[in-house]
Amino acid sequence: MPPLFESKQMSSAPLLIRGGQPIQGTLPVSPSKNGALPIIAACLLSAEPITLHGIPRLSDVEVILEIVSSLGAHISWQGEHSLTIHTPEITSIEAPYSLVSKMRASFTVFGPLLSRAGEARVPQPGGCTFGVRPVDQHIKALRAMGATIVENNGDFIAVRDRPLSGRFVFDMLTVGGTQNALTAAILGSGMVRLENASIDPDVIDLCKFLVSLGAKIGGIGTHTLDIEGVPALTGGEYRISPDRLEAGTYLLAAVATRGVLTLENANLEHLRALSAKLMECGVNVMELDGQTIRVDARGATLKPVKIEVAEFPGFPTDLQPMMAAFLSTVPGHSRITDRIYPTRFGYSAELNRLGAKTEVLDSSIVIEGSILHGAPVKGADIRAGAALVIAGCAASGETIIDGVQYLNRGYEQLEDRLKSIGVDVGRMEMQLLQAV
Repeated sequence: MPPLFESKQMSSAPLLIRGGQPIQGTLPVSPSKNGALPIIAACLLSAEPITLHGIPRLSDVEVILEIVSSLGAHISWQGEHSLTIHTPEITSIEAPYSLVSKMRASFTVFGPLLSRAGEARVPQPGGCTFGVRPVDQHIKALRAMGATIVENNGDFIAVRDRPLSGRFVFDMLTVGGTQNALTAAILGSGMVRLENASIDPDVIDLCKFLVSLGAKIGGIGTHTLDIEGVPALTGGEYRISPDRLEAGTYLLAAVATRGVLTLENANLEHLRALSAKLMECGVNVMELDGQTIRVDARGATLKPVKIEVAEFPGFPTDLQPMMAAFLSTVPGHSRITDRIYPTRFGYSAELNRLGAKTEVLDSSIVIEGSILHGAPVKGADIRAGAALVIAGCAASGETIIDGVQYLNRGYEQLEDRLKSIGVDVGRMEMQLLQAV
């Protein structure tokens, strides 16, 4: 497979942001990384070519493409953000540990392998380290559907000797667990009902993709999914939905700097929880049409808020670090409670290095608005890094952000996109060359 990225796009050199200037401009929202990954994995279900449009050029996408390639998929790029995946046969049922250990979403190959090949061997997934994220719901669901699964030296080994069928009620809402149970049930002659299933946009996108290839799925968009197995899936074309997390990041950067930003190609329904909290803060939020949203915080008198993170359609856990960065600029005391990942506040100390006043109490972060100033900081995961970018944009002086390899996992061309909306941002390596 040819190289996926240019070195400039994938540079891990620290970002240097000279902040304190209001963001202003227009950006198109990129396609969803979290939507693309399980759909790429699900391409293993079909023996026919599938063309996907709107594939972001990110390191996580590179990893999942390497994984499906190792299992028999042939990858060919058709343009900057379109590719064709063709898996005429599954050549291996073992996903490589060296790749699966890099990100949690790689575990979504488990269901497609079990469905098409009748067996699968996938290691315990890796990825961000902000909290324990077990795969027990995945395993319970597949066992309830008739699969035999054992764990051996950190690998999950699954086999089925008949089409999967049955009924399973998830103990909790789980995006990945729903996706794996769904894809495992697609091929065959069985009937599966999944209850208390996730209605996250990434689950709905996966369902729509599978239906476009001939899958039979009832209840899409509800907490009860009914899957009727089919003998095979066809090929086809599909476009990935916009990335609500990237959209939320740029919106929060704009309001943190008291600027104005218009986002195009957005799914406004996916942003409603964020929009509601921004309006509660006093931000002017306008839905200009079905795919365009504008936030305007120029001259606004902003107020603190309390937020309880919840599964979709509630306020997403993946936006809480970035929301905390914005609230660090809002006078008064705000509070974010995250019981989904109650240890996801490791970024707090780094925000405080920038002058924020945050304190972690059990499953909450308490934020007192303050004036931010530049400092060297380091992000420890994708969204923690994004929170520091937002704070750096709002802070006076220079902020140096290390840990850019994590940002490369979730934000395509971050530096160039920030520049396009007025952020003074560069790389430390370039600054050092200039100094010499």
